[in-house]
Amino acid sequence: MRVVVIGATGNVGTSVVSALESEPGVTSIIGVARRLPAWQPGKTEWRVADIRKDSLAEIFSGADAVVHLAWLFQPTHDPVTTWRANVLGSIRVFRAVAEAGVPALVHASSVGAYSPGPDGRPVDESWPTHGWPNAAYSREKSYVERVLDTFERDHPDVRVVRMRPGFIFKRESATEQRRLFAGPLLPQRLVRPGLIPFVPDIPGLRLQTLHTEDAAQAYRLAVMHPVSGAFNLAADPVVDPPVLAELLRARRVPVPRWLATSAVAAGWHMHLIPASPGLIELALRIPVMDTTRARTELGWRPRHSATDALRELIEGVYGGAGMATPPLAPDEGPKGRIKEMASGVGRRQ
Repeated sequence: MRVVVIGATGNVGTSVVSALESEPGVTSIIGVARRLPAWQPGKTEWRVADIRKDSLAEIFSGADAVVHLAWLFQPTHDPVTTWRANVLGSIRVFRAVAEAGVPALVHASSVGAYSPGPDGRPVDESWPTHGWPNAAYSREKSYVERVLDTFERDHPDVRVVRMRPGFIFKRESATEQRRLFAGPLLPQRLVRPGLIPFVPDIPGLRLQTLHTEDAAQAYRLAVMHPVSGAFNLAADPVVDPPVLAELLRARRVPVPRWLATSAVAAGWHMHLIPASPGLIELALRIPVMDTTRARTELGWRPRHSATDALRELIEGVYGGAGMATPPLAPDEGPKGRIKEMASGVGRRQ
């Protein structure tokens, strides 16, 4: 089997490539990225391409499956740029899949595509995917879901799988995620249990997380088995302020929703943090997902708990962890932080 992985050098992409490398049924992998990595897995051939503008059908020719992971989180101050990359780029990927006659497409959607959830019960894959309109990430994920609806209608011969994971972490992605969401002012050496003074206890804050390696195994299973449709992916437990406080050995401090979103909005408008206030609003509204379908139909079982994944993120931020790919480059210390500030927090890709 020949598999093309779009966005193969990022957090999820590197682990998906590794999972496919270990699969005997996969004979070759085409890793597609905007910049070549120093990392060289054995079965993988690298191709440089930008889904916004480069020809893709030739790259996809002869593939048995395309895994589409490419997604641009920044610049949050320029939603036109992320729309062109994430929505228009995805449309170009889907068209190239059809043009090249690829029989299977596995797409990275997200819990962020879901409409605000009900209190008190998890939702399955039938819950509406209309997103939260104030968050560009959610708008884009939701729109691509609608594009896929049309694609499936027009191309019934293509097996389409939509992965809807929670927040995905591993040690090697920690520096990238610090750059994307917290920014250069986060005091790296204080990010460890016992040193963080408090956890904001925001009403309604509940997150589902999973380890990147577990997410990658779900993608491997989706490539190898004749499944289709959407799959929710998350590990237990659901992470709320009490779970975070126990993990970080910190006390909880009640913080109203309006204060949390206002603080993030102020930092974002002042270009001090890259995460937009819409992301905080989204995090306070996304539903808790029921992962029964992934466990029963896909045969997926996470090996790591949600707190294991968070613990690796914390350890990775503290240690400046990374990998030999451009998106996952390790922390460069003060020089790198100065570069981040100079290039514009929340204004750079």
